[in-house]
Amino acid sequence: MSEPAAVPKVYLIATEESGDRLGSALMRELKDRLGEKAQFEGIGGHAMAEQGLASLFPIEELSIMGFAAVVQRLPSLLRLIRRAADAVLAASPDILVIIDSPDFTHRVAKRVRARAPSIPIVDYVSPTVWAWRPGRARAMNAYVDHVLALLPFEPAAYRRLGGPPCSYVGHPLTQQIDTLRPNADEQRRRDGEPPVLLVLPGSRRSEVRHHAAAFGATLAQLREQGVDFTPVLPTTPRLEALVREATADWTVQPQIVVGEDAKRAAFRTARAALAKSGTVTLELAIAGVPMVTAYRAGSVEVWIARRVVKLSTVILANLVIGDNVVPEYLQEDCVPERLVPALREVLGDTPARRRQLEAFAKIDGILSTGQETPSGRAAAIVLDVMAKGRSVH
Repeated sequence: MSEPAAVPKVYLIATEESGDRLGSALMRELKDRLGEKAQFEGIGGHAMAEQGLASLFPIEELSIMGFAAVVQRLPSLLRLIRRAADAVLAASPDILVIIDSPDFTHRVAKRVRARAPSIPIVDYVSPTVWAWRPGRARAMNAYVDHVLALLPFEPAAYRRLGGPPCSYVGHPLTQQIDTLRPNADEQRRRDGEPPVLLVLPGSRRSEVRHHAAAFGATLAQLREQGVDFTPVLPTTPRLEALVREATADWTVQPQIVVGEDAKRAAFRTARAALAKSGTVTLELAIAGVPMVTAYRAGSVEVWIARRVVKLSTVILANLVIGDNVVPEYLQEDCVPERLVPALREVLGDTPARRRQLEAFAKIDGILSTGQETPSGRAAAIVLDVMAKGRSVH
């Protein structure tokens, strides 16, 4: 069993903004525990750079979404995978932490394990083995020593599927509860008239394009039916121009707010939401905002998903709660004729709205990690795996 070096070296790979934030928080915790002697190398974005990481290459080079996009970019993607694996081997770290983005990070991990089997590897954020391609869990035994899960049901899924050790460390959203829930004044606005309706078409360019027309037509029909509401559409500086272009022809113009602080402020006053399915559904549930969810994707992605996904719901809030309280309208069902009646339900004082709110009240207990923060739990496991090293047979 190997001992970590006097100056521990951690190699981290994150290729998306969400992973970059996780990596940054993990680096901060590791520095607190190891002191300034810790060394970090790897791939990350602006948040990890603020913690002192000089990224091997800009993560924007990997900002692809969807199966078709991966196929188109495959040659350059493979070059970057080889480059990343070579860099890990050259660094010879005490541990490799791969963060989300399994299409990229797992391929790097496999190459590293094949050529340097003594380097322990931790996977921060489980791929969705519980939803599709469950065989991945068992396959991960060959190149992952421990999985850090964001969702409380994932460790049981790994045990059931015969995967590597998996620990629930907590979802980062649990550290942001205070910024998502209203104070007394904001609660009065949430209860006031006209109600604030959040419009959330997605955080990626392809998602905005896929949902803009259906969401715009839904707002128009809702207004035509005499429902009064104030639509607010939060977005990021990176997507603002695209969102303004995509909504320019909407007959009901939303108030577009930009940046994370403005988004959280909108969540705190919203009565309901029309949202693209994804992590935002868990944010809305924590904020106590009943929602209607929808999703449209390209034809290739849909063809594949319908043949491999084995779930009764794709809504993260439903999966965490363990009950399908949030309605979802996917692909051909993502049309105003289906969305408008569902939105009327969650905007009014109805059994459907109350059912969602009662379910959301259970979220804190379900996601709880006690007194320790998610990044703190993650850091403790990374240090434990690093200290034990990896026995090579």
